[in-house]
Amino acid sequence: MELAILIITLIILSETSILILKSRKHPLITTNQKRKVYIDTSALMDPRLIEVAKTGFIGDDIVIPRSVTNELQLLADGKDSEKRLRARAGLDTVRELERVVFFNTTILNDELDHTPVDNRLMELAKANHGLILTNDFNLSKVAATEHIDTLNLNALALTLRNQYLPGERAKVKIVAAGSNPHQGVAYLRDGTMVVVDHASEKLGQEVEVEFIRLNQTASGTMLFARLPVQNQNQNQNQKDAAKNPNNSSNSNPSNSNPSNNSPSSNSTKTSTSSAQKSSNNFKNSTQKLQKSSSISKSGSRFPKLPSRHHNDRSSKAKKHRR
Repeated sequence: MELAILIITLIILSETSILILKSRKHPLITTNQKRKVYIDTSALMDPRLIEVAKTGFIGDDIVIPRSVTNELQLLADGKDSEKRLRARAGLDTVRELERVVFFNTTILNDELDHTPVDNRLMELAKANHGLILTNDFNLSKVAATEHIDTLNLNALALTLRNQYLPGERAKVKIVAAGSNPHQGVAYLRDGTMVVVDHASEKLGQEVEVEFIRLNQTASGTMLFARLPVQNQNQNQNQKDAAKNPNNSSNSNPSNSNPSNNSPSSNSTKTSTSSAQKSSNNFKNSTQKLQKSSSISKSGSRFPKLPSRHHNDRSSKAKKHRR
């Protein structure tokens, strides 16, 4: 009898506890509890923050401490023109974040003492079990030593960057023809479609392509590529040879007249030129000899002057006659 009463009382207690738990508005353990994200100055000055926030990927509560907005105001009043423009854009971002409907944005009135902004952010995140949204690499490292999680827009952009950029090359397999007659279609490992110009004749082949343009939209990413210049020249030569097989043999005059470029013809040309040179030298030598012989026969080319002894005799004879 006592055992039955005990069982009935246990059943009643279990039912009442279940009803009490169901009547609570908030459960004891919440699985969808939002985190608090404290934003740094560098993240507010990044124009990508508002674009990412508008997509709805940030679902946590955004907290902007007053010390961060104070630092933005000091930078906006500074002398550096670049920092001044970025700080003003950061203040505009604060106003735009308050209009985003995917999360709640609050301005925290923290104490404006001489504590550095980075230290203040780490204190708030550690005390409230929150995160820090920043682009400062050094701050991320220091927060990791304090076991504080951080969000970095640069790391997000690096993760979402395309595998190939314009100007890079890769090997792809042409699997289908494109919308235009001369285009071929290939796919990368991640499923990105690549449209290759002048590759319609390369179906089923793996070719090397050079990426020239990137088209990224909300529906996906598409890459446009082309064959390298050497491959295009080879394809054009093959097409010309296929169209005119008879003219390909006569295209090079050197192949039709092999005797012109043979080593024997070159040797004969050099021998004839040396013989002409030797004959010219022989003619010049004979002409010099003839000139020298004519000079020796006629004597000196200059007339002889009367000697001094002959002049003395003629003068004495004139005196004697007088």
